[in-house]
Amino acid sequence: MHRTWRAPTAMVLAFVLAGASPLEAYLKLGFAQDPDQVLRWGGGPIRYFVGDRDLPGVSGEAFRQAVGRAFASWEAVPTATATFTEVGFTGLSPLSEDGVTTVGFEDVFDFDDRVLAVTSLLTRTGSGEIIEADIAFNAAVAWSTDGQSGFDVEAIALHEIGHLLGLGHSAIGETELRPTGGRRVIASGTAMFPIAFSSGSIEGRRLHADDRAGVSDLYPTPEFQQATGSISGRVQKGGASVVGAHVVAFNMQTETLVGNFSIGSEGRFVVAGLPPGPYLLRVEPLDDADPDSFFQDSDTVDVDFRVGFASQIVTVRAGADAVADLEVVSK
Repeated sequence: MHRTWRAPTAMVLAFVLAGASPLEAYLKLGFAQDPDQVLRWGGGPIRYFVGDRDLPGVSGEAFRQAVGRAFASWEAVPTATATFTEVGFTGLSPLSEDGVTTVGFEDVFDFDDRVLAVTSLLTRTGSGEIIEADIAFNAAVAWSTDGQSGFDVEAIALHEIGHLLGLGHSAIGETELRPTGGRRVIASGTAMFPIAFSSGSIEGRRLHADDRAGVSDLYPTPEFQQATGSISGRVQKGGASVVGAHVVAFNMQTETLVGNFSIGSEGRFVVAGLPPGPYLLRVEPLDDADPDSFFQDSDTVDVDFRVGFASQIVTVRAGADAVADLEVVSK
């Protein structure tokens, strides 16, 4: 039996200013929909085809090269084992459940007109093994590969390949209300943030620490597992579990931040990939973003609580998990 995952993993149009918080936070895509499910590929290189279509401003060859650079960025993460093989061009349309992983443009785009691209995963029921992943770029959008005009193919591909690997959206970033409605991003520091850089920008072409931590958690090298630890626990409010809380670990020696979310009926969280050392643990509501961008069942996400902290410093040791439960109070 197979299962198709077409989660809200697309990027919408928005303006982003340079400069970002150092916050690191990633979500495994399966966790966003089922807390007991991890989606990942099996062993061996992930084989993919590239659509051969030409669009105004983007030739099929230029598209192939931009997509290849994005795959290469993920493969270059030294603490992760994910690898890729480009098979060649194809005339097949993406978003077809045909057992072939395809990256290309799509004319029939059954999503919000603000959506730039979307990733669809086909997985084995039960195991969560990914057996196909298609990335469809909205052909109605203006695209480019040179950063002069249009949305950048490489930057959007970098984001969508994160989903192809099994990563969900990251909570890194700050937004503000726009006078005309909706939110505008004023800071972003991860390829997996759910809102794109503006047209004509190439700022989204690089991975950040949170992206590297996420892919390393899904596809770890032995060295990564041996050299890092984790913090896990529950988030509760008045004895009830809190779902969708953003838990952030601050390393008091390096002054870096790593985060994740509380998930499942028990509000459990795991912040993984932490270098050994003392950490200050903070918990905050996801009230500066659209919960739909992070969780399929966003109605269960609780944003009615104040920012809180663990009662004591948490010490992380290599290869070990430190347990720290968090209690929050209503606003």
